[in-house]
Amino acid sequence: MTTELRATDGRAPDVFSTDGSVPMRSFADSETVDFAIVGTGAGGGVLAAKLAEAGFSTVAFDAGAFYRPLSDFASDELEQEKLYWNQERISGGSDAIEFGSNNSGRSVGGSTVHFQMVTLRFRPEWFRSRSLLGYGKDWPVDWREMWTYYDEVERALSISGPVRYPWGPKRGRYPYRPHEVNAAGMVLAHGAEALGIDWAPCPISTVSAPRGRAHPCVYRGFCKIGCSTNAKQSILNTYIPRALAAGAEIRDLAMVGRVETDAAGRATGVHYQRDGAWHFQKARNVVVAGYSIETPRLLLNSTGPAHPDGLANGNGLVGRSLMVHSNDAVWGVMDDEIRWYKGPPSMAVTEHWNYEDDKDFHGGYAVMSQGPLPADFAAALVTHTGAIGMDLRHKMALYNHMAGLKIVGEVLPDLRNRVELSDEVDELGLPLARVTFGYGENDRALTRHANGFMREMLSAAGARDLFETEGTAHLMGGCPMGFGPEDSVVDRNGRAWSCDNLWICDGSVMPTGGGVNPSLTIMANAARIADRITEMARAPS
Repeated sequence: MTTELRATDGRAPDVFSTDGSVPMRSFADSETVDFAIVGTGAGGGVLAAKLAEAGFSTVAFDAGAFYRPLSDFASDELEQEKLYWNQERISGGSDAIEFGSNNSGRSVGGSTVHFQMVTLRFRPEWFRSRSLLGYGKDWPVDWREMWTYYDEVERALSISGPVRYPWGPKRGRYPYRPHEVNAAGMVLAHGAEALGIDWAPCPISTVSAPRGRAHPCVYRGFCKIGCSTNAKQSILNTYIPRALAAGAEIRDLAMVGRVETDAAGRATGVHYQRDGAWHFQKARNVVVAGYSIETPRLLLNSTGPAHPDGLANGNGLVGRSLMVHSNDAVWGVMDDEIRWYKGPPSMAVTEHWNYEDDKDFHGGYAVMSQGPLPADFAAALVTHTGAIGMDLRHKMALYNHMAGLKIVGEVLPDLRNRVELSDEVDELGLPLARVTFGYGENDRALTRHANGFMREMLSAAGARDLFETEGTAHLMGGCPMGFGPEDSVVDRNGRAWSCDNLWICDGSVMPTGGGVNPSLTIMANAARIADRITEMARAPS
């Protein structure tokens, strides 16, 4: 992991070169900028670009490094752990969450630098799941509004997807043609067809044809640990260059520890640690976009006379209703050689159980084909089958004949699942996050159903010697948006109810998680919030 400041002295890394730089506007700490944004991932990165393009003076902070993929990323699973948020967190509860590659990024671009690029839209009814489906919470946003921003973000990322996507409302073509489905994806396809359900090539955020200085995907299969060719369209090589070109400043290796407020309770700027010293950046508005653990952690640590229990926490909901996705999988051995590492990890998908409501649980799940890298799969074998020594070697010898299916399963919001502050502190003296999580009975019913269905699919595709693994992916909730301050932290525009110049713009504002990967929804919501902020700023007073 680099400890070198790269975004400094009016220059920032050119992410499309091995060692080049691009101009970057710089602001003094004493200069009151329009927006200080904490985090540069799916929420903060999109917001930084759009606010800067709208003419706002913008500084975006990230605790991680600013990488150049062509020279900094290796085809090495251990080396690329530098992309994950591996700093200490205290995780407990009946189903303690594992943190790292599955849910937490620490670099400019956030978790999108190592995400698996799956870009699926929410089912429209999920935005009113309480009213229409009888569970969860309604979003204070109409699905048609979100559809507009899904279109915008899919264009910005040049999503490669099928001509016809069989679920949800009719939609236009994806910007780029679909990738040819690999052998691992065809296992899912054969299983789906045998069971009489729809499947599709998975819409993914890696280009299938040249795009500017980005080369098309060469199917190396190292997507999950950072793409070293720039085919993956992450925040790092899409929105961050836009933000810089529009006049935003990016501060890498800058850990924000506290949002300062005045006697009236309004935000005045952020305290951040960079290059071995603490600094204070003045700001007219502060946006917290650190994701579902670090956003509550920062807000709870930002106490003041007007916010004795933490910023935006007058109703005690900051950190509450934390959600994950259940990420259980079923694996099996195929007679044919699969070589599932060739290509992006998830090249085929079925959303059958996201759109089929005749089932004995609330919510839904998507099923995707899998292509784990060797060390990742070996670790799963050790953890879930107990294989060690020669037994592990024999199982890994079947690696090129393996196939797997994995779910992204909806977990319902529960106030008991939460982020709090610990009495223990990190190396900067900041309280550690203490995370408590446990599945509800509905969540367990969903995974039981999914595991049985995946076994049926794999068997129908010709797999044998099946076994299961458990896991979670993604983070959502903790600062949900809502219709009023009695049951939410922010309004529909991401604005805190109790602090009118504080905004939250990341996955923590999601009231529900749906049964698909959240990245596209976080980005679309961020694009929407940016437009609402701009509209409010320009409206006659």
